Amino acid sequence: WVTFGGVNMSGGTRLENANPVIFQRSGERLLTATDEDEDVHDPIDDREIFDILSINDPEHPLSLEELNVVEQVRVKVSDAESTVGIEFTPTIPHCSMATLIGLSIKVKLLRSLPDRFKIDVHITPGTHASEEAVNKQLADKERVAAALENSSLLEVVNQCLSTRSI
Repeated sequence: WVTFGGVNMSGGTRLENANPVIFQRSGERLLTATDEDEDVHDPIDDREIFDILSINDPEHPLSLEELNVVEQVRVKVSDAESTVGIEFTPTIPHCSMATLIGLSIKVKLLRSLPDRFKIDVHITPGTHASEEAVNKQLADKERVAAALENSSLLEVVNQCLSTRSI
C-alpha cells in the first residue's frame, strides 16, 4: 500500500495545493426527542454518516469538510439494504493524497458502522487524473487489509482520524 496511491511516507514538506479554498463547516445537527428515544427504530441516514466523516486532511490543518473533499450531498445511505456510498472530491486533479484520503474515509466508516454495512468509497467521477486506479484500490478488500497492516501507513491514517483541538 505504500505504493498504493504513491503516498510519500518520507515526510516531505512541499504542499501540492498550498492555497486551498476553505468552506464553512455545517452546523451541529439538532437532536429531537425521537432521536434520543432508544425504543424508536432510528435508521442511519446520510447526515449521520456525514457527521461521522470528521476527518483531517493529511496535508493541511483542516478537515475534509472544510476543503469540500466530502459533502453531505455525496453521501448515499440505505439502512434497509445496509449500504453506504461516499464520493469524495480531491482539491486538485493530480492529488497524490487521494488514496490516503479514501482509505481514511473507509477506515473511519469500518470502525464506526455495524458490520452489516457494505461500504463503497470512491472519487467523484471526473475529478481526479487517476480516478479509476484509486477506486480500484479502495474497492479491493485484500489491498485495504494489507494497507492497514503497514504500521507507517496506519499511523498516517490514524492521524487523519484523530480529533484536533480547534
